[in-house]
Amino acid sequence: MTLRDQLERALVRGHENDLDHLLYNERDHIDDLKILRDAAVLIAVTDRPDPGVIFVQRPQHMRNHPGQVAFPGGKIDPGDRDPIDAALREAHEEVALDRNHVDIIGMTDSFQSGSGYNIQPVLGVIPPDLPFVADPTEVESWFEAPLDFLLDPKNRKVHEGTWNGRKRHYYEIYWQDYRIWGITAGILNNLGKRLGWEP
Repeated sequence: MTLRDQLERALVRGHENDLDHLLYNERDHIDDLKILRDAAVLIAVTDRPDPGVIFVQRPQHMRNHPGQVAFPGGKIDPGDRDPIDAALREAHEEVALDRNHVDIIGMTDSFQSGSGYNIQPVLGVIPPDLPFVADPTEVESWFEAPLDFLLDPKNRKVHEGTWNGRKRHYYEIYWQDYRIWGITAGILNNLGKRLGWEP
């Protein structure tokens, strides 16, 4: 079975797999926001014998989410046809990923953030070892982490924190010196359940 076949199977699995859609879904914490802004991120999986996932780390000078690790992505602009188009545009702007190199599998479970975004993850396969170039205004660095490591439940911890006076739970994954947490880790958790990953 090819990597594409495995990922396609993941998208047809329904919520009967007990996805943690609410563990880091902050819809209940958004009291003062009438409208969520739409955003999209690209889960770019490298097509190699041991697949990886591409992440970016945001610069410390950014107003929103400084220093955080994330998937390439951002707000959906009026000129974007759909979340897939937005995710591909953002990935090109952030790390010079040519959309022609992305084999789109489809969209996974959306998440709502306390900062007011409805985030639509887009799953795609890319060739390995592409020459990414980070845009310093949006990306401090980029890296690839192994898919098997990211989806292994023993590498994912649940933490509790307080935000806007309320307790919430979130996932956290450490890969080398990188901390992957929050919605990004929650998206990976749901993807792992859809893939039916077993240790």
